[in-house]
Amino acid sequence: MAHNQVNEIDELLKDLKQTPGFKAYLILNSDGIVIRWDQADNISEGSSQVMTYQSAVQHAHHITELYNKSTAHIKELFEPDDGPVENVRLRTEEYEMIISSIGNYTLAVFQDDGNE
Repeated sequence: MAHNQVNEIDELLKDLKQTPGFKAYLILNSDGIVIRWDQADNISEGSSQVMTYQSAVQHAHHITELYNKSTAHIKELFEPDDGPVENVRLRTEEYEMIISSIGNYTLAVFQDDGNE
């Protein structure tokens, strides 16, 4: 059964990479350690947008800090009945990042910001 779940995750990530505007993704465990990362196939090796392992680890650190602080402050601002934070969305000059935490794992997806 676990083998089928891996295939489902691989298929989901393959579909994600085919989404227009997709740049990269990171999957982190609950400690903020990079489990898996990948980027769009059309990014050339010499480009500054290539996500190396070192870059993925740096992003993971910042994503973990951002998500933890965001959820803590949102809990202070809103009623507990509103439910937990499911997604955090961040837009920069280079990309838009969507962070979603499910169970012990966090998925961060980088995509074009839509202004290109």
